[in-house]
Amino acid sequence: MKHALILLVAGTAVLRAGAQQAEQEPEDQPARYLLGVSVASRPEYDGASTRQTKLKPLWAFQWGRWRISTSGGSALLGFGRDGAGAGASTLLVDSSRLRLGVALRVDGGRNSGDATTTEGLPDVKRTLRARLYANYSPVPDWSLGANLSQDLLGRKGGLTAGVDLGWRFYRSTTLEWTSGIGLAAGDAQNLRSYFGVPESAVASSGKPAYNPGAGLRDVHAGVSFTRSLTQHWTAFGGVGASRLVGPAASSPLTQQRNGSYANLGMAWRN
Repeated sequence: MKHALILLVAGTAVLRAGAQQAEQEPEDQPARYLLGVSVASRPEYDGASTRQTKLKPLWAFQWGRWRISTSGGSALLGFGRDGAGAGASTLLVDSSRLRLGVALRVDGGRNSGDATTTEGLPDVKRTLRARLYANYSPVPDWSLGANLSQDLLGRKGGLTAGVDLGWRFYRSTTLEWTSGIGLAAGDAQNLRSYFGVPESAVASSGKPAYNPGAGLRDVHAGVSFTRSLTQHWTAFGGVGASRLVGPAASSPLTQQRNGSYANLGMAWRN
């Protein structure tokens, strides 16, 4: 929590410094919304060898700087790449180069019974997370993003952080291709909850005790596209790969360090 407060203070300072340059949203800007569905294939959990494929609903609603959405929903409202993520969010600074915002979302945690590898481990309870995110574009088509996310209810979700570099390598009036590479990290609480094995669960889980500290969690890269089919209909998709590193890679819950994902979907926006 201490680190989250430090970054929130720093974000406020950036807000004040950039206030004169921020581009204000028109007060009469109409509401925007989006409804869609996607099919995604990914590991059962980070480090699992078993994959799962799910059909997921997708939606987003935006009014000026305020928005609420599922994961990936807000980005489809105008090809945005500001890193807000899922949940309710608002932009504090929105200039031609810098975007700074805050968000709240519900983190579903982990039900240990959902995977055979994690059976017998403590569940990670559902919680509310606060997220501070920033995106800086020094030149067109390149962006550097950073985020910090903290469990607000103290339910052992801990603190996570990430840095990503994005490149839009193709754009036309109807099609956009983007790529990115990044790092993710977590504090000791986060890594213990998702990759640790407490002494009390050794017998029930059949895994050796493991008590990781803070560190890097994974490196990842991906490519995605967004295609406007008509004025309202949009197709989207992407593929990516990740590799667990640091304490996460050494966990007895990690069956394989390398993982991959793919998704494909369609959405309607007003």
